Amino acid sequence: MNNRTTSATQAGRRGLRTALLPAGLAALTTVYAPVSLGGATFKIDDTKWVSIGAGLRTSFTATEEAANAGKWSNDFNLDNIRLYLNGQIHEYFKIEFNTDCQTCGDGGEMRILDAIGKFEFHPMFNIWMGRMLVPAERREMNGPFFSAVYNIFGAGTPFEPADFNTTIRSNGTSAGSFGRDDGATIWGSFFGGRFQYAAGFFRGLRNGANVDDNILYAQRFAYNFLDVEKNPGYYTSGTYYGQGGDILTVGVSNQYQEDGAGTRSDPGNFRGTAVDVLFEKPLGNMGVVTVNGEYKNYGIKGYGMASRLAGGGFAMFEGDAYDVSAMYLLPQKVWIGQFQPYVRYVNVDPINSASRDVYEAGINYIIDGHNAKIMLMYEYGDLLTKGLDYRSTASGDDVSSIKLGFQLQI
Repeated sequence: MNNRTTSATQAGRRGLRTALLPAGLAALTTVYAPVSLGGATFKIDDTKWVSIGAGLRTSFTATEEAANAGKWSNDFNLDNIRLYLNGQIHEYFKIEFNTDCQTCGDGGEMRILDAIGKFEFHPMFNIWMGRMLVPAERREMNGPFFSAVYNIFGAGTPFEPADFNTTIRSNGTSAGSFGRDDGATIWGSFFGGRFQYAAGFFRGLRNGANVDDNILYAQRFAYNFLDVEKNPGYYTSGTYYGQGGDILTVGVSNQYQEDGAGTRSDPGNFRGTAVDVLFEKPLGNMGVVTVNGEYKNYGIKGYGMASRLAGGGFAMFEGDAYDVSAMYLLPQKVWIGQFQPYVRYVNVDPINSASRDVYEAGINYIIDGHNAKIMLMYEYGDLLTKGLDYRSTASGDDVSSIKLGFQLQI
């Protein structure tokens, strides 16, 4: 997964629905020999290929006061199980199709995560259309599989519109799912890849406040001051474990939709702006220092206070949020991997609700980059209890939580 070549595994961040997949792959393997591009890639001719991959994230969490009588909870979770399918049908035309268990906590249903038709013909200008990641801050572009820490969303900054729900609905409560939406993105880079951009146009909020079917506009611009980050498309990573060289990249993203929040009778214009920084430095002793930082400012214009207090509709976050983490990959290999201790702090400060934060300390055991790692973390704060409740009445205690995460990809 670390090489990020054109294969299914590189795109699984974020696989035929499974009834057709085994038969199709069996047919391919009888005719074509796989080539080593990551995952399993089946070459058809000089310009055509198909590749497959899979990703799994599963965890155990124990949280203070989260069970009956104020006791600690004990929860095993299947967080993600993804199937990745990529293909190229022409030098300039590709396809990406990924699935995920988007309701794993309720038994699980495999649903479409990404379904993208790609026209890629020049480093400066490419077009993707279909269901894809909405350009946003680095956390979103990393996705759960390419982030530096395991609980990047559960104990992180507020969601973008496309992350508000786990399933796409057309009842005024959804603008996509898992950071994805239906639309188109133009992306590319200039100055030898140092300046990278992505500009997208998406459906955004479906019905509800958006009675006029206004488009959601999303942009991300990033500049690589040191070595250039190499990722497929406009995707990113939260760390390269020292394999990407000296990294200092600053990104700015923005999303805007007229009538993108609120209710049909009381709509509001949504704007979400973020700035993110990644610094990574391989040291002379073969250790690696990595720092991630993120600032968000979200606002809604026109959505009245009475409607907000009443709840309902599409009530996006308003206010500021910060997320900072620092980690050090120890140079010594212990058995089959390397240890990577880290610290993290997240603060969320809503305009009309109580501020909340979380302190996190953990240690990652890196076996094969983003392909195989085990992560243990301790979290403490009221973000774990107040969560996504941005009403004026939101309350919650500072509690402790321990999580053990396990990630595999191929």
